[in-house]
Amino acid sequence: MNDRTTPSPSRRRRLKILSYNVHSCIGTDRRLDPARIAEVIAAAEPDIIGLQELDVGRVRTGGVDQAHAIASLLQMEYHFHAALSVAEERYGDAILTALPATTIKGAGLPSIGEQRGAVWVEIALGDHRLQVFNTHLGLRGRERIRQINTLLGPSWLGNSACHNRPVILMGDFNAIPSTATYKAAARRLADVQVGSGAKPKATFPSRYPLLRIDHIFVSQEVKPVETQVISAPLARRASDHLPLLTTVEI
Repeated sequence: MNDRTTPSPSRRRRLKILSYNVHSCIGTDRRLDPARIAEVIAAAEPDIIGLQELDVGRVRTGGVDQAHAIASLLQMEYHFHAALSVAEERYGDAILTALPATTIKGAGLPSIGEQRGAVWVEIALGDHRLQVFNTHLGLRGRERIRQINTLLGPSWLGNSACHNRPVILMGDFNAIPSTATYKAAARRLADVQVGSGAKPKATFPSRYPLLRIDHIFVSQEVKPVETQVISAPLARRASDHLPLLTTVEI
């Protein structure tokens, strides 16, 4: 009888990560509906969510705090950074999760014209500390290069808190894979649409997707398992972007 046993591999935690530009919760049918955005997200059952283009207290969208409204419907906490603030009106990006999380930083990025920003949250996963970054980059190429270089620099992903730790960078980069912005990110991190085996798919515009500008990048400590662009009928109406969903192991 052979009573030797093979040691089990170290346990890895599986998580679903979703990035979604919600277009101020205004759909392709011009309907304003944060609850519809929450419904699209809920169907995917993500653990961590990065949302871009959220309105908070803006007259144009009825004064609703969209980050709070969506988080409440999903029974999650939210970590919001306002890239733009005018009086009581704010516009920006948020990370949502029900996992134990702490906001590390929310700040603007070097911008030309419309101000852009990012938010950084640390999520506790047992012995691991997952560093999650969510951003929305600008429309001009030289602007995006400055922004991605800032994000990859010592104040953000280059910070010692990210060294040899699991890192996720997601958002609307306004950059297809042939651009210098995308290539800068891909040199440091892995694109989950490339790393999980399936053919990469476009996310914009939602009705007839042609451009792959929404991305989730991960460090080597994070293993992509499966990735999809959610293209259900409701998702095609809810925003002008489609959500990008990935399952990873950490």
